[in-house]
Amino acid sequence: MKVIVTGAGGQLGAALLANAPDNWIVEGLTRRELDLADSQAITALVKARRPDFVINAGAYTAVDKAESEPDLVRTVNEGAPAAFAKALREYGGRLIQISTDFVFDGDTSTPYTPNAERNPLSIYGQTKADGEDAAGTESIILRTSWVYAAGGGNFVRTMLRLMAKRDTLSVVSDQIGAPSWAPEIARTIWELTDANKPGIYHHRDKGETSWHGFAEAIAREAMEIGLIKHAPEMTAIPTEQYPTPAKRPAYSVLDDTKTRTLLGDETRDWLTNLRTMLKEEKALG
Repeated sequence: MKVIVTGAGGQLGAALLANAPDNWIVEGLTRRELDLADSQAITALVKARRPDFVINAGAYTAVDKAESEPDLVRTVNEGAPAAFAKALREYGGRLIQISTDFVFDGDTSTPYTPNAERNPLSIYGQTKADGEDAAGTESIILRTSWVYAAGGGNFVRTMLRLMAKRDTLSVVSDQIGAPSWAPEIARTIWELTDANKPGIYHHRDKGETSWHGFAEAIAREAMEIGLIKHAPEMTAIPTEQYPTPAKRPAYSVLDDTKTRTLLGDETRDWLTNLRTMLKEEKALG
């Protein structure tokens, strides 16, 4: 199999390359090597390389900044999957489009199934939903949430940096979701690619928590392995006390039953994966 992975410079793209099947030809492309805002470049690339699959892990992911530049966000998050899907269809290739829990509005208290109604609250969420539509029914679409990995730009590393400097932290406690460790997502993506069954799927680490609960776990586990010297006092605050340009869903846990049934496996508990990531982070220095 020949596979192109976009977003190779990001934490999920890097995890995909690090966990790629040994017998597949996998080419990772960074933003410098392929501008996802350039549909002509995308078309030319697919025609020249003729991959069996394109895993589009690249995206415009600056959720708050997206509110101020919707045209660029739309070009990347909707235009790129549209261009990939069209070019791949010409010879039977398939797109694996990575999407997000932000396509939902959070107005529920039970995990979202893949066919649940979407109602994005932000420009980012809307463009990712439009990107799903642009990918079309012949593609594999995988939604995931709260992505993190050692060495990447994510909530865990932000918390570690703040914990090293502050004695108190205020963290939102009324947004509930499921952390997802990038290497675990990558494993699911490769298994879905191998299964090659189009449709919408969900991936998350087992369990759910709030951002406040996530932060408390980060502090506790980081202290345990000596990654930080002290755990700051964690104050739980409502979303209204931490306003952001983009609105977030209050509850965005994804139901991954369809994915796990197809693949015949389970994900590990989010706390187990967090511990592994923190050990990797410590090893990075």
